[in-house]
Parts: sequence; C-alpha cells; structure tokens
Amino acid sequence: MKVQHVITTLDVGGAEVHLLSQVRGQVSRGHEVRVAYLKGDGRLTPEFLEAGAKTVERVSPLGLLIRLRWADINHTHLLKADMLTAFLSLPTFSWGRLISSKHNDERPLLKKVFSRIHGVLGRLPRRTIILSKHVVDFFEEHGRLPRSRMVQIYYGLDPSPFEEAVEISPEMRAEGRAKLGIEESDCVLICVARFAPQKRHDLLLEGFAKARKAVQERGGPTLRLALVGGDPFGDGQARAERLARELGLDKSVLFLGIRRDVPALFGLSDIFVMCSEWEGLGLVFLEAMAASLPVAATGVSAVPEVVLEGETGLLAPFGDTDALAGIFAQLALNRDLRITQGHAGHSRVLTDFNLDRMVDATLEVYGQVIS
Repeated sequence: MKVQHVITTLDVGGAEVHLLSQVRGQVSRGHEVRVAYLKGDGRLTPEFLEAGAKTVERVSPLGLLIRLRWADINHTHLLKADMLTAFLSLPTFSWGRLISSKHNDERPLLKKVFSRIHGVLGRLPRRTIILSKHVVDFFEEHGRLPRSRMVQIYYGLDPSPFEEAVEISPEMRAEGRAKLGIEESDCVLICVARFAPQKRHDLLLEGFAKARKAVQERGGPTLRLALVGGDPFGDGQARAERLARELGLDKSVLFLGIRRDVPALFGLSDIFVMCSEWEGLGLVFLEAMAASLPVAATGVSAVPEVVLEGETGLLAPFGDTDALAGIFAQLALNRDLRITQGHAGHSRVLTDFNLDRMVDATLEVYGQVIS
C-alpha cells in the first residue's frame, strides 16, 4: 500500500512523535510511506528518514495538490493540514481515499465560523481517527462530525527506551544527576512540554513554589523542577524564567531546552508533572509512565483517561495551585507511593497503549477505506 502522511509541522511535539511511530510501524509491515509537511524547520526529518519514509518534504499547496493522486491513502494530521488537504482533495477527486487524525481538542473550533467550515471540509475524509474518547465528544460537538465517521484509537508507545533509562545503576543515576547540579537526596519533578500557553507553566511554577515550601516545613527532601521543551512562540520560556525569579526559584528550576535524551532525563527524575489547560491525550504522559514515573497533573480533557487518579498518579482541578502543591508534596513525601504508582503506570502502558495494537488498528481503517 502507498501511504502519504500530511502534517502541519515536523517539529518536536506529541502529534509528530506519534506519526513517527506510525511511519516506522507501517514501513516495517511492508508499506511505502511518504511524508509531507506544510511549515516549520522539519527538525524531525532525519528521524523520519531513518524510520523508513521514502521521502520527507516541505510542500506548498501546489506541491501537495500534485502529490495527492500518488497515494492509495492520504492521511492528514493537525488542523491546518486537515483543512488544506481536504480542500485540495476536491479538484483532485481524491477524497475517497482521505483519512484524518485528530490529536487534540482544537481551540479554533470553539469559534462558530471555524466550526462551520470544519463541519463541511471535515466530512470529506472517509474516516476520522480520534486519539481519545474526550476528543470524540469534542469533535462531535465543535467539529460537527458524525460519530459514525469517527474511529477512536489510543496512541501506542514503544516502552523500551524508557524502560532501559530507569534500569541504570545507582552510581550512574547519581553521576547523571550531578552533571545537572542535582543532589542524590533531591526529589526531582520533571515537565516535558513546549513553552506554549496551553501548557500553563505559570501554574506549574506557582504550585511548585508552594509545594517546595510545604515539603521543607515537614522536613522532606529538597524539591527541584526540570523543564524540558522548546519555545515555539519566542517568549514563553523568558516569561517562565522571569516568574521563577519572582517566586525565588532561581536555584530550584532547571531550564533544559529541547533535549533528545528525554528517556535518560526521566531516569534521573522522581515525578512527572504537567499543568495543561487542555490535552487531547498527552503522549508524554505515556512516556513518563513507561519510565515508571508517577504523574501529578491537572485533570483536564482526556488526561483522566490516561492517568488513573490514585492508581497511576494524582490529579488536581485546573487553576487550583494549592491543589497542585498538595499532590506534588504528597508524592514528594511518600517514596512508596511514587514506586507503587510508577509501576502501575508502566503496566498500563504495556496493556492499554500498545504500539503494535495502534499500528494494526490504523492499517485496518486504511483497509476499510480502500475496500
């Protein structure tokens, strides 16, 4: 089968990393795969080529128009790529082999004009693959899609890089932490997320400041916060750094930027944290759980589908920094709870977010469309 994936960007993000896994799985099953993206620097291009993609190219609308007839299946990802490809499928008569994937509860669709446009163009794909039950509900209401055209398939993950990272010796762990200026006795909270408004680093920092004080007052470990991620809008990290200074966290927060060794960083950490305002699923939660880290997060959107409250992590209401501080402190002060929830999260990834299951379920959808 000839498969062409069209995505808005190939920069580092959950949808892009998910697509990389899909490409690797589809190529390994004997399919010819090409990838086209619309904007950005294409930072993940080498990884896609290594995964076996035949070509990886940034394309103009005209270039995409020409390419649509090549594939047996055109599979789009992210809102701009979805809409442009659906529109271009009309003059090329290719909508009959068009599939769309929805990776988030897209905020523009909360506006009626965009919702109505999506209600027209979004119906052109033969199937729409949705990554969570929450996002199915969102696109039925705000994307104006009929449930009969939607298929819900959870993300899948190869856990092996994360499992290997946590199996390091105590000596290697201490050495790795020392390189970052972290004491072995410190409790390290780690967040892997772009400095985008959706991720609400401001709430994270405020909750962390309160938790750090509370844990110190109770004689617990020193808390450190590692922030990993790029800055797509150019001022998100600067604002977070300024807030950290205002909160007196200069020496407690590490701004590590974009890293390609995230599994290793998970292996040096104790708790995964994120305070998003919304999440379609959150691939990074699966990565953290694969590394046997407990999760402390805001219980928004699809997060409760992934992070089971009290079993694989702890959830707080969005915007409540006191509640965030409470769950951060609870995990920081209870090592046994961290270990128990970390192991439960790892088991959940293996059973419910299996990579082969995701790839095979997606290819099954392709087969239904072609037939």
